[in-house]
Amino acid sequence: MGFLTQLSKEYKRVSIVGMAKNAGKTTTLNYLIEEAMDEGVILGITSTGRDGETTDLVTGTEKPKVYLDVGTIVSVPVQLYELSDAGLEILRMTRYSTALGQLMLCRVAESGYVQIAGPVNTADHKKMCEEMMELGAQLILIDGAVDRRSIAAPGTSDAIILATGAVLSRNMKKLVEETLHIVRIYQSERLSEGSLREKIVAGATQEKIMLVKKGELTFLDLLTGLTAGKYLDEAIDKDTECVYIPGALTQGVIGDIHPSKLKDVLFVLKDPTKIFIDAGAWQQLLKRGLRVSVLENIKIAAVTVNPYAPSGYSFAHGELLTAMQEAAGELPVIDVKYEEKLCD
Repeated sequence: MGFLTQLSKEYKRVSIVGMAKNAGKTTTLNYLIEEAMDEGVILGITSTGRDGETTDLVTGTEKPKVYLDVGTIVSVPVQLYELSDAGLEILRMTRYSTALGQLMLCRVAESGYVQIAGPVNTADHKKMCEEMMELGAQLILIDGAVDRRSIAAPGTSDAIILATGAVLSRNMKKLVEETLHIVRIYQSERLSEGSLREKIVAGATQEKIMLVKKGELTFLDLLTGLTAGKYLDEAIDKDTECVYIPGALTQGVIGDIHPSKLKDVLFVLKDPTKIFIDAGAWQQLLKRGLRVSVLENIKIAAVTVNPYAPSGYSFAHGELLTAMQEAAGELPVIDVKYEEKLCD
């Protein structure tokens, strides 16, 4: 059984998330599309923005095109319909709008290149994916064309494929460490079911920093957690069981809390995309006793590696793949560039 077929059996919606621009996200998408052609899986293809153009609209560098096979279901805005090289059969005009016009759900009638786009709003994206499944898609691939953290959020898809590559660093050890840091962060422990979780979920609707003391909720009247460290340090006492932070968890927030309090309090976040602490600092905080749980974590289906950087440097064939596989353990790791060559 191929990787794509396995994905379609386990998940309905999979987001492709790039660690950085030019990390190989679109190349990963094309690799999965080719596998779908070989394995007979009907894909739904959409995006959290716009993708499929030949040149990156931000960096000006050349981008891989998105080639779709006959039968694929794809979301295309009105203004991009005529730009498609593929023959597209319009199945449905949706109620979802983008800066490029109303979105249409189309079936590829003649294989070719397509510029894809989709709604940025998570709720709209989820509803549109349901419509694509109704039209026959067996697996939805969501191209993360906007912000890495927003597309990775648990509500966007059932799982993500994390694309990383040489563009992150010329130092392979640093590249692997940064990637594994994100993997571990995204797989943070989910707060277990029980009375504590029920209290936090109920109180989280207020979008305020919340402390649980002897089973009771205490709210801090702060608009943001970015400058909350010193107030949290004052509010945390021996009766504090946990602290819920609705916004970002940063080094600044944790740094203002006395180290002796970190070991005794559980910090709870909505999801791992709220963590904005680099790998080195995170490891130091864990050694000091920091404990973090999330209401919902992020399932990572695989990591893809791209050994080439657009600036011209690259890693020797197989070197990055081997290093990432050794670090990632049982998590599947795929070198999309190598797989491309095997298919040529």
